[in-house]
Amino acid sequence: MTAPLQEPDPPVDDLGLRFRAGDEVALREAYDRYGRAVHHLATSMLANRSDAEDVTQATFVAAWLGRDTFDPAKGSLVGWLLGIGRRKVIDRMRASARETRVVETVRQLPEPTSTDPDPDRVVDRLVIADELALLPDDQRRMLELAFYDDLTHQQIATVTGVPLGTVKSHIRRGMASLKRRWEVDGAAPGPRPAGLSGAR
Repeated sequence: MTAPLQEPDPPVDDLGLRFRAGDEVALREAYDRYGRAVHHLATSMLANRSDAEDVTQATFVAAWLGRDTFDPAKGSLVGWLLGIGRRKVIDRMRASARETRVVETVRQLPEPTSTDPDPDRVVDRLVIADELALLPDDQRRMLELAFYDDLTHQQIATVTGVPLGTVKSHIRRGMASLKRRWEVDGAAPGPRPAGLSGAR
């Protein structure tokens, strides 16, 4: 009596292992095999077809870059890819919601009354720029941050890493020098420009 013929074991699908090992051929195979499933997931959750295509591509890019985190013992490659795809879809939906809020906010802003700069303000800024160039570097830097960037003393200290007391000293001395030059030059018989309102 002859023994029954035994069916050969099915070939082991090592796609996930090769993908995890960084085999670029496996990446192509994974895209060919599972790209449609990821795209279907994206199109079922996103109204915009272009967004769905972007999400599909982003899913495979993220999967490839993070392939070390794929563990074949914990699940299939397609399940892992769909999990990444869901997160990418959610990210895209959140980004779209933010963009919508920004557009709505901009639409609600009042129309600008004039696009022409105030000539007096432009001249003041140019004159002050010339005067600032004559100051010592430390004083000039602090006053530029206060005048051009409209930073407070505390913010300047944070940005530059200079102690708050030193910042105040530099600004006080710089303002005094500017005031003396301003008065001697006769550049400003009236009050100082608002941008140099000084100590805050």
